[in-house]
Amino acid sequence: MIPNFNHSGVLPPFLPEIGPTDAAAMAPFRVSITDLVSGFAGSPERDAIMRGLLDYRAELVRSGIQSGFQWIAGSFVEDCESNRNRSPADVDIVTFARRPPGRKQYSDWAAFCRENSDLFKRSVIKANYSCDAFFIDLEIPAEMVVSYSRFWFGLFSHQRETYLWKGILQVPLVGDDSQARELVTGGSADAP
Repeated sequence: MIPNFNHSGVLPPFLPEIGPTDAAAMAPFRVSITDLVSGFAGSPERDAIMRGLLDYRAELVRSGIQSGFQWIAGSFVEDCESNRNRSPADVDIVTFARRPPGRKQYSDWAAFCRENSDLFKRSVIKANYSCDAFFIDLEIPAEMVVSYSRFWFGLFSHQRETYLWKGILQVPLVGDDSQARELVTGGSADAP
């Protein structure tokens, strides 16, 4: 379930009725991709961004990256239309994923990354999919995963200009994307 925006027009960093001392009540909030569409698509600009996100996810899965999750953040999961008088320009995502089968060894993974380089180039992803995307390889040492997680969560759990603490969402990498796509293209998603 996506929590309601707080009085600042952002997702709360934790569920206020439970408090910040319960890990289950803290961001990132786990939701489905259809929940994301239902909660944040609906305008032409948001629908275009959502289609880009769904296309990017499809390319990751097509390539063999199928085990993981994504953090969804940035102005896309804020009420920026009211707060900033503009639509979001993109969606910020951090993909945490395991290497595809047969690509677990570093040399195989490096070859995979070269063969699928457009899935890892931030500028290409932003131009093609309206996603400001970052990738965390879950096969690296745990200490590095923790360090990268700390960095990305710290960055995306605050507004850049105001330092306002805010929540982010987490969706499974493989989900009900075909249903989510129908919601976007069918125009039945409600804008926030």
